[in-house]
Amino acid sequence: MSRRLANARILMYSHDTFGLGHLRRCRTIAHALVEEYRGLQVLIISGATIAGAFDYRARVDFVKIPSVIKLRNGDYTSMDGHIDIQETLRMRQSIIRSTAETFQPDMFIIDKEPLGLRGEVEETLAYLKTRGASLVLGLRDVMDAPHLLDAEWKRKDVMGRIGQLYDDIWVYGPPDFYDPLTGLDVPASVRGKMQFVGFLQRKCSPARRARNSREDYLLVTTGGGGDGADLVRNVIAAYDADQTLTQKALVVLGPYMPAEQRREFMQAASGNERLHLIEFDNRMEDLIAGAKAVVAMGGYNTYCEILSFDKPALIVPRTAPRQEQLIRALRATELGLVGMADDEEAADPQRFAAALREVLKRPPPSVTAPDLHLEGLTHISRIVAERLKARQAQHLSLVRG
Repeated sequence: MSRRLANARILMYSHDTFGLGHLRRCRTIAHALVEEYRGLQVLIISGATIAGAFDYRARVDFVKIPSVIKLRNGDYTSMDGHIDIQETLRMRQSIIRSTAETFQPDMFIIDKEPLGLRGEVEETLAYLKTRGASLVLGLRDVMDAPHLLDAEWKRKDVMGRIGQLYDDIWVYGPPDFYDPLTGLDVPASVRGKMQFVGFLQRKCSPARRARNSREDYLLVTTGGGGDGADLVRNVIAAYDADQTLTQKALVVLGPYMPAEQRREFMQAASGNERLHLIEFDNRMEDLIAGAKAVVAMGGYNTYCEILSFDKPALIVPRTAPRQEQLIRALRATELGLVGMADDEEAADPQRFAAALREVLKRPPPSVTAPDLHLEGLTHISRIVAERLKARQAQHLSLVRG
């Protein structure tokens, strides 16, 4: 039975310059909130090129801002090669501000980037602060290697701006897994706003639950796919090298994998009946729920899905330009939650084939960590209700006074 938050509005920001992680995390939170509370509306600002490829629940919608791509050297470029990057950023900033002015949210939740891409949400944050909106920064469990994050944030005085602008900082993981600000000089004004809400649990669709059967495939996922070519290439090589690896594999290339690479892999796997490649599925939760085991690079959302559906997993983390996936994989391996293969092992077809066979025998995470609970969405729902009800009560007292 859902509860009511009358006429409450939440705005979310997902900069989305690479991959799908930010949008999928925002969408997961938004869906949980409208499911929990009648009368609540959520609007997501997203730069993802395929934001419209996902389904959204009633009372959840999105505003698409011009897409920007993050290059491997850390620079940004516009998706439209005919538009200058500075012009694109000005358009994004203007749309974000206009959306906030029109929507007038009670709460503004920023995913990962405290000031937005190149500072594009700072002006909107300052504006909404004057309007009394609750400002929330959501951080995934692992941001990056401490020395890299520290250097990046110091250049932009991010820590100082967080202290001035934000009311709450939600960490999307439990405190005993990892502190995303470890190794940084965190002022008490910032540390005092942090709440470790826990991992964000996922659900499969009603149709998937109705089938209630374990399908016969090893799922290989690259997330968005923009940097997933090595994993796919190594899986195909392992299957070609070891004919005793008989388990069928479903490989999801990802919508951001370059078209030329997709064609290359489709051709390379075409003669192998044990391999089935698809470009994209907007219900990854269902694919993971139905898999015997999962092979992945280990981004945040995939990791939450592995834990939510209690799947044995082998993680082959990306190590550049960010070390987020590596740090998460090392910590999860330390806790016995997943297995891990490094680049060298994954690039050796025989060794990687052995690792793929091994993950099919691996116990699920619930065996190695029976006390691990995914409570992020539950905790967020409670915090949101507390904040919004307090704001509504304050507004009512001002009107009456």
